[in-house]
Amino acid sequence: MNVAVVTFPGSNCDDDCHHVFGPVLGAKTTPVWHGDSSIPDGTDIVVLPGGFSYGDYLRTGAIARFSAIMPAIADFASRGGRIIGICNGFQILCEAGLLPGALIQNRSLRFICETVPIRCETTDSAVTRNCTENQVLRIPIAHAEGNYQLDDDGLDRLEGEGQVLFRYCSPTGALDSAYNPNGSKRSIAGIMNAGRNVFGMMPHPERISEDVLGGVDGRLLLEGLVCP
Repeated sequence: MNVAVVTFPGSNCDDDCHHVFGPVLGAKTTPVWHGDSSIPDGTDIVVLPGGFSYGDYLRTGAIARFSAIMPAIADFASRGGRIIGICNGFQILCEAGLLPGALIQNRSLRFICETVPIRCETTDSAVTRNCTENQVLRIPIAHAEGNYQLDDDGLDRLEGEGQVLFRYCSPTGALDSAYNPNGSKRSIAGIMNAGRNVFGMMPHPERISEDVLGGVDGRLLLEGLVCP
């Protein structure tokens, strides 16, 4: 399995992604600079990692979506290639129109860095194939603009087509605003596109993929992604 990890100016989780997809999961990883105009031949998965691309000026992901690499990423998606955007990567995918909605400032107007419970909403995706429906995972978050917003019609479509991957929840899996850390509509923590090959999530699975880091819930998700 060949994984391309894209680095933007301000990315800070790209090395983490190389480590987890490479030594931990056994894939071959290749770095791709945002100024490149193509993705390496034979790439199976493209990863847009977390960080603060272009310093989050204007809006998170608003400048990165114009990077030279983005047309190639859009073409890769149109051909069915798997893409995962984690945190800032999710924000970039939304800005680029590869996923619906937008990520805005957290309800608290504060940066949040903690491990939170999220509930798996579907097993019908490469990311969640190893989960059970309604399984609760504990995954770290670290963001100031993770508040997912979409109009009600769009949210209804996402839910109706089973495109919601994860929701923030209580430790027992209950949906409760007290356990929604950023104010996201309908407690959404991750989604996928209609083609079920482009995935975005605010929590960081790469940060909880080894026992030494306190758990392997994130590995469960990334292992599913790299399966053929």
